[in-house]
Amino acid sequence: MVCGIYICTVCIKQISTTVTKMNIQVIQSPSPDANIITQLEPRIPTLHYPKPETFSRGECSKNPVRFFVILSMQRSGSGWFETLLNSHVNVSSNGEIFSLLERRKNISNIVQTLEKVYNLDWFTSASKNECSAAVGFKWMLNQGLVEHHKEIVEYFNHRGVSVIFLFRRNLLRRMVSVLANSYDRYAKLLNGTHKSHVHSQQEATALSSYKPIINSASLISDLKEIGSAAVKALEYFNSTRHLVLYYEDLIMNRMKLKDVQEFLGIPQMELTSRQVKIHKGPLSDFVKNWDDVNKTLTGTEYESFLRADY
Repeated sequence: MVCGIYICTVCIKQISTTVTKMNIQVIQSPSPDANIITQLEPRIPTLHYPKPETFSRGECSKNPVRFFVILSMQRSGSGWFETLLNSHVNVSSNGEIFSLLERRKNISNIVQTLEKVYNLDWFTSASKNECSAAVGFKWMLNQGLVEHHKEIVEYFNHRGVSVIFLFRRNLLRRMVSVLANSYDRYAKLLNGTHKSHVHSQQEATALSSYKPIINSASLISDLKEIGSAAVKALEYFNSTRHLVLYYEDLIMNRMKLKDVQEFLGIPQMELTSRQVKIHKGPLSDFVKNWDDVNKTLTGTEYESFLRADY
């Protein structure tokens, strides 16, 4: 009995000591970290609910729309890339709308055109306006974009427009494509018609039969100028929500298209295009004065352009 009383006394003391020493605190939910929010916001596309003047979105009026623009240079794969985007059931990419001078002659005309596009009042064969999840177009750097970059950046940030840069790493291949396309505008090799993009291997073979002569004397300075234009564009639009893509990466790694869809905040789909590449294979097959070009670039920072990269 005495032992039992002693054991109970010891246990009670231990329990009492434990309870006394416990320091119970109420943990409050942490306030949002401003730094985390700042980091996340650029990754989240802004949602819009356009109210077109020319039609009613009907049952899709409550579906959010993302705004985007593809910034690129001619013959950098933007046409092919745009057909991939338009194969998505909820994406409308409306082409090279600022190719017409009237639409870009001043910033007022530019903003007026942009408002029509993002209000879903711009109609092209690519338009899926009622139930679009993302709407945009492609804009070449030499179409008023650089001249008015300050106002355009302000507009993009104010309106929540996501920017997709699409460039080409191999600037020599781009140069060959530019020269060949320029020649075909007058030669019209395909049955008297000019085509910048083709959908069959036969058409591609016909267009690639022309071998341009590249000015080797100015080649290095020309390549530097093209590269500088891309660098300047990246600097000008650095404050926008943007994604940088390269044509070569899209060709070699189709997973990049999933990154694009994630960037735009749209449902993932398999994207396809009917376009066929025109200059496929070693560049030496498509340049008439290849020996001069090879000699000029060998040993320079542009030597890698000489080799086939896809």
